[in-house]
Amino acid sequence: MTYLLPTTVESAVEALAAGQSTVVAGATDHYPAIVGGAAPARHVVDITAVDELRGIGRDGDRWRIGALASWTDIARADLPAGFAGLQRAATQIGGVQIQNVASLAGNICNASPAADGIPPLLTLDASVELRSTRATRVLPLHAFVLGNRVTARQPDELLVSVLVPEPPAGAVGAFEKLGARAYQVISIVMVAALADIGLDGTIRSARLAVGACSPVAVRLTDLERDLAGVAIDHQLANRITPEHLEALSPIDDVRGTAEYRLNVTPRLIARALRSCQRPPP
Repeated sequence: MTYLLPTTVESAVEALAAGQSTVVAGATDHYPAIVGGAAPARHVVDITAVDELRGIGRDGDRWRIGALASWTDIARADLPAGFAGLQRAATQIGGVQIQNVASLAGNICNASPAADGIPPLLTLDASVELRSTRATRVLPLHAFVLGNRVTARQPDELLVSVLVPEPPAGAVGAFEKLGARAYQVISIVMVAALADIGLDGTIRSARLAVGACSPVAVRLTDLERDLAGVAIDHQLANRITPEHLEALSPIDDVRGTAEYRLNVTPRLIARALRSCQRPPP
């Protein structure tokens, strides 16, 4: 086994170009998988010493979140209201110890169907920046996460940042997670919303993404369209039809049945949209 600890992006991508390697940051998924029986990686590139991969800030007309930004970093960052769903998700992942170490990029690259960070990022129209010795390329998040534990990252590429356009004016983010307990639990269903709700309680626009109900978290674009102009009231969940959820393909597992997941999803969507309402002036 070889273990490399590069201190620059250039040395990190050079290490990846030299041969098949496993990239680790917080390693909060990597080492538990080994304990669970997965074969140890033969070559490890630990990027935790690459300081240029840290930081969260505005970059022109967009926001850049460094690959090593931890969930604690995200939760504490001074971000627009549109990021509230991502920041809420940051406080729901594992416990405090995990949140202090685990990275956003690791959550994305692990590509679990229950990755809590992906639904909020989908509502934010996020992209990922990938770098190698050959080139730098940017992919929309929905084109990067391809399936259960499958991404478009090439073996010699390093995810260096997550790029998010400025959220629409007036939009507020929200995140709802259903699990067997409050913390340190894999989601049964999770819903992220980014919505502009008028002071009269009417939905002006909404983006909705659901995770843990399909191999990849998905946007519900038909539902987004049909909710425009709808009032936030006690009937909201009942307006969400099975046709609106056709993009989902939940499974039966130890956490819940497919039927249960589909039954609770409209209620979580309604709850998330209520959380997007702005207080009156």
